[in-house]
Amino acid sequence: MTDASEKQASRDDRVGVVIVAAGRGARAGQADGPKQYQSIGGRAVIARTLDMFLAHPRTGPVVVAIHADDRELFRRAAGANADRVIAVIGGASRQASVRLGLLALREHAPSRVLVHDAVRPFVDAGLIERTIEAIAERQGALPALPVADTLKRESTAGMIEETVSRNGLHAAQTPQGFPFWPILAAHEKAHHLGKTDFTDDAAIAEWAHIPVKIVQGSPDNVKLTWARDIAMADQRLSGEQPRFPDIRTGNGYDVHAFEPGDHVTLCGVSIPHGKKLSGHSDADVGLHALTDALLATCGAGDIGTHFPPSDPQWKGAASRIFVEHAARLVRERGGRIANADITLICEAPRVGPHREAMTETLSAMLGISRDRISIKATTNEKLGFVGREEGIAAIATASVVFPGEVPA
Repeated sequence: MTDASEKQASRDDRVGVVIVAAGRGARAGQADGPKQYQSIGGRAVIARTLDMFLAHPRTGPVVVAIHADDRELFRRAAGANADRVIAVIGGASRQASVRLGLLALREHAPSRVLVHDAVRPFVDAGLIERTIEAIAERQGALPALPVADTLKRESTAGMIEETVSRNGLHAAQTPQGFPFWPILAAHEKAHHLGKTDFTDDAAIAEWAHIPVKIVQGSPDNVKLTWARDIAMADQRLSGEQPRFPDIRTGNGYDVHAFEPGDHVTLCGVSIPHGKKLSGHSDADVGLHALTDALLATCGAGDIGTHFPPSDPQWKGAASRIFVEHAARLVRERGGRIANADITLICEAPRVGPHREAMTETLSAMLGISRDRISIKATTNEKLGFVGREEGIAAIATASVVFPGEVPA
C-alpha cells in the first residue's frame, strides 16, 4: 500500500465526535453555572467527558456544541483541551445542536460519528469501543441497558392506567454512533421539514430508516440531571468516605422519696397529691433525669456537678432552671436537641391527664417542637419502693446532633 493509500485509509477510519453541551441544566441548579460546568472531583463535568474522547485512539476531530453565553465558561472548564476541539454555538434544542455539530464536521469527512451528552462523564473506553465496532455503512449503534423497573402508564387523572410490559425495553445512553453522511442527511431532512421533536439521534435514525443496533451499555454511564446527581458524582470522584454524623444519646435516672405534702411536681407541672417528693429543689424527678441526659451528650458531668445540693441557693428551686442550663450548654457546643424521652415510674399520681401540659412545658424549656418530646408513665406492678408508694423514679433519654462527624 502506498503512503497516499495509507493516509486515505486512515482518514476513512477516523470517528468524529459531537459532544452536546449547549443546555442550561436548570434541574441541576444554576449556582455554579449549567451542570456541564459544575465541579465533580475538582474538575468540571465537561472536562472529564472530553478527556475520555480525546484520549481514545480511534476518535478523530471532536466538536463541542456550546451555548452562546458559555464561551468563557467552556474555555476555563476545558483548559488546554479547548484548543484540541472545535467549539460551535449550539441551537435552541438538543436536536438543533447536534445538527450544527455535524455540519462542523462535514469538512473533516469522518466515516463514522459518535454523538454524546456532555453530562455523561463516566463513559469509559470500552463502551466507546463497543459502539464504534457496531457502526456499519448503513447501520447505527445505540448503547442501552434493559429496563429493570416495572413500568406504569399514568392516566390523565393521575392514576395508574396500565402496567407496561418491559420485555424488549431498553434505556438509551450515549454515545450513539452512526455512519456520518446518512445521519447528517437525516438531520438535514428533519430540519428542512420542521420536525423538531426527536429526543435523541437514534430516533432520527429510526425515522430516516437507518437501522440501529443495540450494544451493551454501562450502569456507570449515568446522565447527571439533578443537583443530587452532581453531589453523588463529586463524592464518587473525590474518594470521600460516607459521613457519619455526630449524633449522641444521653441517659439519666433519678429517684425521690415521698414525704408529707399536698402536691408533686413532675416534668414542670404541679399535680395535687396526698404527698410530695423530698429533695433540695422541687424534687422534680423527670426534669432531674432529663438534665443528666442532656449533660451526658456533651460530657458535662451530672446535675450535682452544676447544682450541688450542698449549695443553699438551690433550696426549693424550680428544676426547669437545671434543664434550661443543660440545654444552653448543649447549644453553646453547637448541639441541636433532636428529641427528649421521659418515663415516669410511679403507682400514683396518674400522669395521663397532665401529659399535654408537661409536653408544652418541656417544649418551651428545650426550644423544640412538641412532636420531639415523649412523656410516658408506668407502674412498678406493686414491687419495690415504687410499688409500695414510697417514691417516684424517672428515666430520661436525650438525642443531640453535634457539628462534624464521628471520628474514625
